[in-house]
Amino acid sequence: MGKIALLFPGQGSQFVGMGKPLYELSQCAREIFDQVDAVHPGTSTLCFEGPAKALNQTLNTQPCIFAVELAALTALKCVGVEVQGIAGFSLGEVSGLVASGVLSMADGLKFVKKRGQAMDEASQMTPASMVAVLKLDNATVEALCKEFSQCYPVNYNCPGQLVVAMLRDDQEAFLIRAKELGGRGIPLTISGGFHSPFMTYATKLLEKKIYELTFSAGSIPLYSNAYAKPYPESPVEIRDYILHQINHPVLWEQTMRNMIADGFTTFIECGPGKTLGGFLKKIDKSVLYYHVETVLTDYLEAKNAGKEWSFVC
Repeated sequence: MGKIALLFPGQGSQFVGMGKPLYELSQCAREIFDQVDAVHPGTSTLCFEGPAKALNQTLNTQPCIFAVELAALTALKCVGVEVQGIAGFSLGEVSGLVASGVLSMADGLKFVKKRGQAMDEASQMTPASMVAVLKLDNATVEALCKEFSQCYPVNYNCPGQLVVAMLRDDQEAFLIRAKELGGRGIPLTISGGFHSPFMTYATKLLEKKIYELTFSAGSIPLYSNAYAKPYPESPVEIRDYILHQINHPVLWEQTMRNMIADGFTTFIECGPGKTLGGFLKKIDKSVLYYHVETVLTDYLEAKNAGKEWSFVC
């Protein structure tokens, strides 16, 4: 039997109303939202009701997504879902650190708030934007980036989709060139040039803050999306991995391929939207994919019908 993994999405997956179904489906999820609200007041309201402009600000987006993902994780644990591996996309990797047992929920939330603030500050220093490029291979997009002075491939999502960070003033010219090459560029609702040298200032801000966190030996392997392999056990190396991820590319496609090669056949997306599921199906159609809300709905239907339930692939 193949192994099961949790996938936590990152910034860009947010939308007004996210987490509300979890709140309604699971008492365990409700308790997590209440705990986050106690530390970061208004988080659940911003998730459920918006407004979108406030939700899309990095210093708000990151705690909100983290809250949804921790609520989803806790809800799955409460119904007995057990997994053998974890991966998180960008911000989602912090949720993964909590899910794997490396960080406590309190430290995870503390770091997410500091991470969001640091990345927001870095974003204000240099106006940058991010564009998802479709229908072009990675080599073509990488060559296109070299036509601009500060333009970087940052998210290797799946075949035919590579996200690029660039100076905001270059976005229009970049979109035109991508179209000329036969591709399509889609500007993202992201407030900065993440996972690129634009975030080096954020990394420096977090270098001291990260020593305020306590790291433990994880009980479940967590795959780093910056290295596409499991996190090490050494606290020093864990800190390096976390900081490195902020201003270096997300190697998501390679991370998924490595997990599949390691025997993972079933993936549960544990957060807002189904973006990672879309990537996964383009990487390998043979794997099984579920969204957390589907799993919880199946559980409740079985419970209401008086039937025994377990998550079996």
